[in-house]
Amino acid sequence: MYVICQVSSALREGKVSPTELCRKCLNRIKKTLHLNAYITVTEELALKQAEQAEIRLLQGCPKGLLDGIPFAVKDNFCTENIRTTCASRMLKDYIPPYNATVVQKLLDQGAVLMGKTNMDEFAMGALGSDTGGSTRNPGSLCGVVALKPTYGLLSRHGLIPLVNSMDVPGIITRSASDAAIVLDVLQGRDVKDSTTVQSPTPHTGLMEDSNVHNLCVGIPETLTQWSRVADLLEGAGARVRRVSLPHTQHSIVCYHVLCCAEVASNMARFDGLEYGHRSVVDNSTEAMYAASRHEGFNDVVRGRILSGNFFLLKQYGHFLACLNLATNYERYFLKAQQVRRLIAEDFQRVFGAGVDVLLTPTTLGDATRYSHFMQEDNRTRSTQEDIFTQPANMAGLPAVSVPTALSSRGLPIGLQIIGPAFQDRRLLSVAHWIEQRVGFPSICSHEEPDMS
Repeated sequence: MYVICQVSSALREGKVSPTELCRKCLNRIKKTLHLNAYITVTEELALKQAEQAEIRLLQGCPKGLLDGIPFAVKDNFCTENIRTTCASRMLKDYIPPYNATVVQKLLDQGAVLMGKTNMDEFAMGALGSDTGGSTRNPGSLCGVVALKPTYGLLSRHGLIPLVNSMDVPGIITRSASDAAIVLDVLQGRDVKDSTTVQSPTPHTGLMEDSNVHNLCVGIPETLTQWSRVADLLEGAGARVRRVSLPHTQHSIVCYHVLCCAEVASNMARFDGLEYGHRSVVDNSTEAMYAASRHEGFNDVVRGRILSGNFFLLKQYGHFLACLNLATNYERYFLKAQQVRRLIAEDFQRVFGAGVDVLLTPTTLGDATRYSHFMQEDNRTRSTQEDIFTQPANMAGLPAVSVPTALSSRGLPIGLQIIGPAFQDRRLLSVAHWIEQRVGFPSICSHEEPDMS
């Protein structure tokens, strides 16, 4: 399994060319079309970018470590002159006039865009952007490293929003060191996103000999896989102790209310007038609005819009108003915000008591069989899949999933590491240390170019 540093070195030394690497990736995409992994494949653009990278490398003036390295981006990140659909009929023909900040930063480093990857409509599911686990869950199930950075560390400009207060651009790579390289490129202040902050750490790669001596690791409760990794950490001088996060059990219910409320607000812009799908129904403006939104959104999106508007109701009819009852806004939305604060305070208390990182599972198990997956409704699936990942989004904390073992079915299982705000690099260092010791089998393609 090759990591970015190895591929970058091979490109600079001429052992493989950017064009050859690009064609290998394109061939792999074509051979796996049945997986429906890509919504748009940018073959012509990718080959052009690879040729330009090849010229720069031959001239000895690469743009950076990522020059000539292929990448893909989830289809809710805006890409200039490339269709950005959010996997929705509502935006099936939307072509943005600009790049999302994180996409532009990768292109500025010479990275080669292979295409736009598939997703649940408007990211309303567990498929990277990360609102409740949408990078860490697939990362765990596919045996790769998946990082949800601290909220505000990466720009959200150009990311079509689901839940503004929780959405974070996520990073999925083969290794922790690769994630650190990409994080270095993407992090930092962006004048186009007022929630961003200046990078708190210098841009340096991870040390090969990461040290966990005296690291304090908190574990909410003990499971088999946790015990194995916890024993490894303890044997290397780390201190492992049980911790309590009493309010995180309410995170999923709290998230459901806040997610639906913000979805109702965000989806209001898609009215069939300015952009997006417009219905042929033209009896009246109201009829066109209704038909456009019914045709443009699927059942899950429409359901969340309906629920969100219900949670945000501030008025009752005259009779109920006379009873002086609390409004839905007070009973649901404000209450959920209060619980969210309690969840954040749980983490603050634990980290304030000397714990450096928390160790949890990423998912409840390995990948669910498709037949079982289709038997459950979306709410149940979300509850099961996001139970460990969602609290970090509620608190705006960094979290990374690292593959640690194979299940009895031979499928990947990952562990999640959560840390204090802006300690992303420390998390990746711990993930790198775990990577080096758990012996997780390398995932590779038989078509990978020889770079030895």
